[in-house]
Amino acid sequence: MAHSTALGGNPVQLNGDFPKVGQTAPAFSLVSKDLQDITLASFGNKRKVLNIVPSLDTAVCATSARKFNEAASKLDNTVVLVISADLPFASARFCAAEGLNNINTLSLMRGREFLRNYGVEIASGVLAGLAARAVIVLDGNNVVRYTELVSEIKNEPNYDVALAALQSCEINSRSYLTTVIPA
Repeated sequence: MAHSTALGGNPVQLNGDFPKVGQTAPAFSLVSKDLQDITLASFGNKRKVLNIVPSLDTAVCATSARKFNEAASKLDNTVVLVISADLPFASARFCAAEGLNNINTLSLMRGREFLRNYGVEIASGVLAGLAARAVIVLDGNNVVRYTELVSEIKNEPNYDVALAALQSCEINSRSYLTTVIPA
């Protein structure tokens, strides 16, 4: 299914199918900062925030990692996964320099199929091959409870709505939230 986002107001085509609320999240295997292959199943029945970004080497991506790190420090039974094209070494340096201890950085270096399976592969423009900015909230059973494909790659995601969706997973595991894509 063709879908898009924008970079500087210019349309950017994406490849793959972006997950829908209510579906089970596609399995994945990505690389942790210690070069281990980590799967979605590695996080068991924890609630998950997938903070998908092009690269932590950009201001907006770094800000979203910081904000989700702060939020994660206050959450039980939850992991925040920051998924990017960055090499594990660079992600580890970033987290160490920023003092970020509450997020898990995962690299696409051996898991490029994630991009298409999650519908975030930038297919055109200067960022082709990287991930579009998106947030996906999964409950403990890996059911998608919230999605946001950020409409402009240079913009931050809606943290408040994503975190409210996460809290809703804890309160009522049977209520699905609708997809929100801010204008």
